[in-house]
This record gives sequence, C-alpha cells and structure tokens, in this order.
Amino acid sequence: MQKKSIAIVLAGGQSPLLWPKSRQNVPKQFLHFIGKGTLLQDTVERILPIFSVEDIYVSTTNDFVELVREQVTQLLMQNIIVEPFARHTLPSVSLCLTQLSPKLSPDTICVLFPSDHYITNIGEFLSSIEIAMEFASTREAIVAIGVTPTRPETNYGYIQVDTLREGLDSFYDRGIRYSKTFAEKPDYELAKKFLATGEFLWNTGIFVFTVSTFWNSLYNCSPELYNYFNILKRLVGRPQFDLAVLDTFRLIQSESFDTGIMERAGNAFVLESTFSWSDVGTWDEIYRLSLKDTENNYLVGDVIAIDVQNCFIQTEEKLIAAIEVQDLIIVDTKQVLLICKRGSSERVVEIVNFFRRKNAHTFL
Repeated sequence: MQKKSIAIVLAGGQSPLLWPKSRQNVPKQFLHFIGKGTLLQDTVERILPIFSVEDIYVSTTNDFVELVREQVTQLLMQNIIVEPFARHTLPSVSLCLTQLSPKLSPDTICVLFPSDHYITNIGEFLSSIEIAMEFASTREAIVAIGVTPTRPETNYGYIQVDTLREGLDSFYDRGIRYSKTFAEKPDYELAKKFLATGEFLWNTGIFVFTVSTFWNSLYNCSPELYNYFNILKRLVGRPQFDLAVLDTFRLIQSESFDTGIMERAGNAFVLESTFSWSDVGTWDEIYRLSLKDTENNYLVGDVIAIDVQNCFIQTEEKLIAAIEVQDLIIVDTKQVLLICKRGSSERVVEIVNFFRRKNAHTFL
C-alpha cells in the first residue's frame, strides 16, 4: 500500500537581488521571469504529476495570501498555511506540520519545495523526487535533492557527498549518497575548489522526509524550536490557536531548514541528480537562462538596440533606445530604472539596503 504524501511549497520570502521588479509587496515568486507563468505557478504545475491538488500546501505570510489565491486558483483555501510574518524556512515547515498534525499519520511523506526556482528536464526531476520519497519512506532519513554543478557559482549552497556504498543497497545505484557537509554560499575561489574535488553538488533546497522523521530531527537538532511547536500542536483546532501562533513567531528566531536541521542531523542523505536547475536569484542568472538574439542580447518590451551586444534590457512602459553599449543590465519599471554592469548584479542588494537604512519604503 502506497503511503500518503504531501507537498509543501514555501512562498513567503523576499528577493532583494531582483529589485526593482521584485518588491516587498510582490516578491519574485509571484512574478514571471522565465517559463510559462509566475515562478509559483510553474512550481505548482511542475509537481502536479506526483501530487493531487488536495495534497499540495502553500506556506506564506499574511501579506501574500491574496497573491497565492489569485495565482494558484485550483488550490483549496485550507491548503494555504499562513505565518503571521516570516521567520525563514524551518519555522515555516514546523507550522505547516503542526497545523496539519490532526490529519497526517507519522509515516506521511513530505516534500519541501521552494516556490521560486526554474527547472527543466521535468521527467528527470519527477523521477528524482519519487526515488527520494521511496528512500525516505524506508528509513528515518531526510533526503536533500542535489544537482551536479556546471560552474563555480557563488550564489548557491553546496552539499559534499560521500561515495560510501555500505548500507544504501540498490539505492546507491539510483543516486542516493550519504552527505558529509552542507556549505553555505562560498566565494569564487572556494567554489572552484568545490568543483575540482568532484564531491560537491548544488543544494536545490528540496527536501524529503516523513512526518515522524521531521519531528524527531527537530527535537534532536533544534530542541527549543521543537518545544514551541509541540505546545502549539495541542492547540490546533481551538480558538486560541491563531493567537498562540502569533505569540510563538514573536518569540522564535529566524532559522533555515539547512542550518537548523540538515547541518546538524546524523540522518541527512542526498540524491545526486542531473536535471537543469536554477534558483533565479539574480539578473545575471536570468540573462544566462534567457534565449538571446544574434547579438547575444535579451530584449523585453519596447527596445531599440543599435550596435548593442551582450545586454539584458527590459522595460514595462517606456521606450528604451540604446546605442553602442555592451554588457549591461537595464531594468525599467514604473518607478525605478536600474542600470548595472553584467556580472555585478549581486550588488543590487546594496541599493535595497540603502533604501532600508533611509526608511524609503516607497522604493522597496
């Protein structure tokens, strides 16, 4: 008998690196950059072959509930899990599984998906998820989905894998590996060393585990957080639950699933995959993913380009005319014009931080 499985799509984060299109009120997961729909819509569409709509849950904050409802119209209202405000991914997952605890058995398989990634080779992607689900259901394991890196990327996390076969049986031949370490975003030289060893995969942020494995891991790795949500479990379905959630989120610290569990757990595994994946994190990355013209430009909107090469130019309303420029990122929105040298789009966050310091929320 096949065990029940659910998908949790995380859609509550902010994305300052894709400013000025990604803003506080409409962050990148609710925008279209590449693919058919918005990043959130494409995420849900991508997993429908494995999960029924009734088993897909979207975790977001109060600010974005209406955006989720507008963009994922097939989603049941009770399948939107609402945080009072963002506390990163580990509290998000904890709240989801707390709120769903009355209807989920301990052996229910959970798959955690970021809502803002771009994936091709969908058949291989779905196959990887199914292998990870099968492995997670056979033992108390948390499985991270890793993909083979193609360049020394400084904006991604990495997972170091162990080639030990013992104990993995046939799952080894299907790509399951023991994990050695989880590394946060490295600098360029360290990223080159990671690739040279052949031991590192990109961390996609997709994780697979059973309900019981999650709570046991949270108890062992983040006991304080476990205690908060264990108390909340007793209040699910009661009138005081929402107020208790608000109080809890005021008390707890922000923590990612990676640092709160994966970096500390002794039962962390990784599935080595080769599907094409991007977290669509910067304007440089969007340019890299986009289909360019013969001059290696990606032009969106009303653009006239004369002797222009290697540029990303996007405009929403105004005409942009460019002559004899190269290697630029130009993004024009109703309120802001961004001009940036290609290769430096990571520094967009400096502009966002400047406006934050000045409390200039109009531009955020």
